[in-house]
Amino acid sequence: MGRRVKLIFNPHAHRGRAWEDARALQAIVRRSGEAEWASTEGPMHAAQLAVEAADQGFDVVAAIGGDGTANEVITGLMSLPPERRPLLASVPVGSGNDFASNVGIAKEPADAMQRVFTGSPRAIDIGQAVDQAGRRRYFGNVLGIGFDAQVTLYSYQAKILQGFAMYLWCTIQAIMRNHEAPILTLRTDGGEPIRQSALMFTICNGPREGGGFFVAPDARPDDGILHYASIEQTSRLMMFRLIPEVMNGTHGRFRQAHMGQFKELDLASDRPLTIQVDGEMLAGFHSDVTGLRVRVLPAALQVII
Repeated sequence: MGRRVKLIFNPHAHRGRAWEDARALQAIVRRSGEAEWASTEGPMHAAQLAVEAADQGFDVVAAIGGDGTANEVITGLMSLPPERRPLLASVPVGSGNDFASNVGIAKEPADAMQRVFTGSPRAIDIGQAVDQAGRRRYFGNVLGIGFDAQVTLYSYQAKILQGFAMYLWCTIQAIMRNHEAPILTLRTDGGEPIRQSALMFTICNGPREGGGFFVAPDARPDDGILHYASIEQTSRLMMFRLIPEVMNGTHGRFRQAHMGQFKELDLASDRPLTIQVDGEMLAGFHSDVTGLRVRVLPAALQVII
């Protein structure tokens, strides 16, 4: 008996261009197995649909969209007890598609859709973040603080560019428009606290984000740890110098960049933080978040590759 699949489609992914991919995928679905479509209607609707799919006995919940759609589906599945979580699948039709790339999902939507019905599951880690008010959020790929989140905010305003070019343009905007670094106090795995300025502090479950920036080149989604990359307060000119290094994952050789890893992190800031998770805003420019506890949940989900 084949897998019973729930397909959660975000029609707004890739600036609305996801419709074209979805039409092309329907023929694959019809000949591959039993599947039911559902379209998202607003923020976090995909999370609700994922929970409903589990309640209805679906074997697989597939996110058809970008990193944000995958994040919402992950959030819904992680709200369930482990024994009730269906398999996760992803069909990348978004702008960056970094989550799919990092966990080993086929790049072409048609190939990824076929493997929803035939691929093998792989256990992956999930990150969990809880702020000082007790608000909880999960991420499959990245949690970005400061510069990283500002790039995400500017990407919402980009109307013409797409993919890596869009993220590169928004990176340039963030360098020019925002250059105040909070002071962070960090404690990893119960160790001694470290205090540092951080224009950018990015926690990674996989090596790539932003459509092709290798922020944490050593990160793997199934190693039971999270990696981080931090860039301290530095000049705008130096930030421009670091862009090609981050593209190649070689920024760790510069003294302004700090790399590390952990299983659990406590973070406190001297001012409110802008934060994004998997390309979705957790805290914007009017944030009240000044503290986070982040930890890895090893092998928390099974994803089809």
